[in-house]
Amino acid sequence: MKIAIASGLIAMILTSAAPAATVAQGVASDMPQLMEVYRDLHANPELSMQEVRSAAKLAAEARKLGFQVTEGVGKTGVVAVLKNGPGPVLMLRADMDGLPVKEQTGLAFASKATGKLPDGTVAPVMHACGHDTHMTTWLGAARRLVAMKDQWSGTLVMILQPGEEIGVGAKAMLDDGLYTRFPKPQTVIAFHDAAALPAGMIGITPGYALANVDSVDILVHGVGGHGAYPHTTKDPIVLASRIVTGLQMLVSRENDPANPAVVTVGSFQAGSKHNIISDQAKLQLTVRSYTPEVRKLLLDGIKRVARGEGIAAGMPDDRMPEVAIRENEYTPATFNTEKLSNRALELFTQNFGAERVKKTPAVMGGEDFSRFWLADKSVESLIFWVGGTPIDKWTAAGGNAQKLPSLHSPFWAPDAEAVISTATEAMTLAALDVLKKS
Repeated sequence: MKIAIASGLIAMILTSAAPAATVAQGVASDMPQLMEVYRDLHANPELSMQEVRSAAKLAAEARKLGFQVTEGVGKTGVVAVLKNGPGPVLMLRADMDGLPVKEQTGLAFASKATGKLPDGTVAPVMHACGHDTHMTTWLGAARRLVAMKDQWSGTLVMILQPGEEIGVGAKAMLDDGLYTRFPKPQTVIAFHDAAALPAGMIGITPGYALANVDSVDILVHGVGGHGAYPHTTKDPIVLASRIVTGLQMLVSRENDPANPAVVTVGSFQAGSKHNIISDQAKLQLTVRSYTPEVRKLLLDGIKRVARGEGIAAGMPDDRMPEVAIRENEYTPATFNTEKLSNRALELFTQNFGAERVKKTPAVMGGEDFSRFWLADKSVESLIFWVGGTPIDKWTAAGGNAQKLPSLHSPFWAPDAEAVISTATEAMTLAALDVLKKS
């Protein structure tokens, strides 16, 4: 009797371990082809909302795998649907756009591509944020899940999202009927490569993971004149400088220190010559927060500080500093739901080992993946990190990410094979877990 029970337990253990082993073996066999896809995508990046080639290439691959594919969702987005019996609906997302950065990695397949910015300027383009690894993983996960259809049941919705770098792509797809024209997911999952983790390590942040991102412009009016006679002017540089200083008090003295917040003045433009006092100054701000309450405190505070300093400078009402919040560029904070985050931590730790999976702190970067959860907060949502910094470089830097190229750097060259293999295995395992047969 004891022998029979023991045999049964061993059989159960082997059965539960089999899918993970199968996934790892399948990913390993796919990697040569996936790396060819990666190198092609890396060499041919496209700017936000212009991802025509990338979308077409991967849409064709999804059709070959048996997905029902719709292109042009939210302009250049792709939705690929695979129905495989009864069960939940899971959405896996990858973003596609590159950045206007001139690549300096020295890779043999480095990008030489150019693209047109919205103002018509021709700019070099690079996958400086690793979206090429995201797209390749998307294809890798699709291949594995098709190959393992007998091990899951439900509906798989895989999307390629445009315009993440400018924060508009997710909204564009939702506005174009992502949750109404196609099966609506109960669970959405994505990943992002990370410069702050060594290659192949997975990071998960339950709760708020990425920040609200607001762009704010302040136009500071003045009365121009000769630099030798400042008493005849209203110097906008002095007024704008006081605004910059005053804004720092919003974080240091008005916000609860337990709630992270950032107000950065990234651009201060004024004047044209040594001895001329200009008639205006322009400030450009990036404002970061997690909660709606802190966001409101900061944005309301910026308006108040700007007006208050204008009053202190003696500006008339019709010449007060003008604050413009660029709502069309707003990216809401990304929230990883607790249940899905904790399950992923457990699942990935079982598969990869505790040394390769860790809880990571929230960051002040932005991601419009957040909108898929905000569109329906009953959805379970998770975006996780996969480290990309090559192990030898990570070790040489003593694990100090500040000594290494970051995302958006012209030198960002992740260990793509480690990122893609790890992420593909993780995404496939997570999908199999969500869609497991009852």
